Amino acid sequence: MNQIKRVETIFFVAHQEISRDFYQMIFRKQPVLDVPGMTEFDLSDTCKLGLMPNQGIAKILQGEMPDPSEGSGIPRCELYLIVENVQLEFENAIKAGAKLISPILDRDWGDKVCYFADPDSHIIAFAEKM
Repeated sequence: MNQIKRVETIFFVAHQEISRDFYQMIFRKQPVLDVPGMTEFDLSDTCKLGLMPNQGIAKILQGEMPDPSEGSGIPRCELYLIVENVQLEFENAIKAGAKLISPILDRDWGDKVCYFADPDSHIIAFAEKM
């Protein structure tokens, strides 16, 4: 029995507004939620990306874990997006100001993939099945 109904991934960010604007350009859509402390984008019927300021999650962690702001600039996760046209997404990411990490290359796992970093150094991969 599968109890998981939906996946919601949350990135901890230094500046919610900067990250919101960046991901609006990357996804070419408006957030479904945008309030102080959380921005959310529906990526599919079963997947959502949230953006939470570092200070917001630090309050929740209450010293039980390191403050995420101490890891700023360090890649801590990857958002791997399987798309229909990797070249289109590559060009859009460049326009959005994403930092290019690796150009579009055929990878040995069967995908054509490019890698970028967002303003908080989270890694974004755009992949197309070969």
